[in-house]
Amino acid sequence: VQLQASGGGLVQPGGSLRLSCAFSGFSSRSYSIGWFRQAPGKEREGVSLLRPGDGNPIYKSSVKGRFTISRDNAKSTLYLQMNDLKSEDAAMYYCAARAGRMALSAALDEVHYDYWGRGTQVTVSS
Repeated sequence: VQLQASGGGLVQPGGSLRLSCAFSGFSSRSYSIGWFRQAPGKEREGVSLLRPGDGNPIYKSSVKGRFTISRDNAKSTLYLQMNDLKSEDAAMYYCAARAGRMALSAALDEVHYDYWGRGTQVTVSS
């Protein structure tokens, strides 16, 4: 299993970025796959997740309405469209996966994920 995130960069507050995560070695139809982030001095936190067999994405409350997670199974790629970025969104962003359907209560808890990609840095600054 491999995952590789890309698409980070420097953006002004209110701007947008789209992150991509190319994955291989598994099917997203049977794996939970999502985005996590870690800001300096803070713990890594779950941002958004797609579970297999579930058309309802899960989002951290502070990104609801601004971020959209999606995937292209044909391209084996997960995306995170981030709009109206705020300074508190600045972090290293990672994609992660684990086999099976995550329980809702644990979906955004990093300890349950087995596979991680290298992160991509998002900086929000004017």
